[in-house]
Amino acid sequence: MFTFHFFGCAEIFVLTVMAFDGYAAICQPLRYTTIMSANACIVLASLSWSGALGHSFFQTLLTFQLPFCNGQVIDHYFCDVHPVLKLACADTTLVNMLVIADTCLISLECFLILLASYTATLFNLQKRSAESCHKALSTCGSYLIEVTFFLVPCIFIYLHPSTTFPLDKVVSVFYTTITPMLNPFSYTLRNEDVKNAMK
Repeated sequence: MFTFHFFGCAEIFVLTVMAFDGYAAICQPLRYTTIMSANACIVLASLSWSGALGHSFFQTLLTFQLPFCNGQVIDHYFCDVHPVLKLACADTTLVNMLVIADTCLISLECFLILLASYTATLFNLQKRSAESCHKALSTCGSYLIEVTFFLVPCIFIYLHPSTTFPLDKVVSVFYTTITPMLNPFSYTLRNEDVKNAMK
């Protein structure tokens, strides 16, 4: 559970940092190398990894400090917070609310940064020529596909109470298996040769 949440949260933070990087590249092209210097990249990567470490530690600590009954089979295909909480022999209302609050805080922060980044980018693109707008939007398109395919299922899974629905397993397969498989395809949409080959 720790590893799964660590890498999942790190991906969310890295996607958020990539939105800032896209904003800097499109809206501040002359200052891009100054804004996204090697030191800035190291700091942003370190913050992403340490934030994911804190989130993962908190989720795991909250879950595994509970007493568990004899049942040790979870109704899921991997060890996740909500299915494990269902095995606890104690009242999990407070733990469930803390898990949702932690996840909601991370999701909300990342969503607001993404929203601000793309709002500023779109306002900036209004002042440019149609060709540069098309080029910038095609660069951002693959990123937006990735963010949508990863964040929407995550938000669906983690921002509702610990009652697990049959649909949860299907959605979990989507963001844990299908979305990573689509990464190479969605990021190659930026490549002109790939676009021409697809046409």
